[in-house]
Amino acid sequence: MIKPITYQDRENIRALLKETGVFNQSEIAVAMELVDLVLAKKDNGDYQTFSYHDVDNQFRGYICFGPIPMTDCRYDLYWIAVDRKARGKGIAEELVAFMERQVARNGGGKIYVDTASTPPYGAARGFYEKQRYSPVCVLDDFYRKGDSKIIFVKDIEASN
Repeated sequence: MIKPITYQDRENIRALLKETGVFNQSEIAVAMELVDLVLAKKDNGDYQTFSYHDVDNQFRGYICFGPIPMTDCRYDLYWIAVDRKARGKGIAEELVAFMERQVARNGGGKIYVDTASTPPYGAARGFYEKQRYSPVCVLDDFYRKGDSKIIFVKDIEASN
């Protein structure tokens, strides 16, 4: 089940981000800042953040996305993470499809995803391509020397 995050999800999200082994401490801190803004309702609706709970109501993942300021129908996928024990069960695909449906209901547009070029992010890049996101830009040495930023995009049609 996909539902808006609650205070009970907060520590699950932090533990999940650490458990992935992909995100560094600074990245986790930024993700948690967004979670805290959403929970405190101080984000002005900019960050739509949802958790995924399995049939046993166990937390298995989350997604955070939202409109890009000063754009018309352009969205960023900020964060997505799935519990290692639940990978390969389609949870990430369900979360992305949920986000895409939300964007379609809001008039459609483009969804952008930023990720890194380093080996730990290889699975993420493959996942986005499998979901039909196209790499459109590489910013060399963006995060640090040898770690480029890759931007993916997907067009989403409005739903009626």
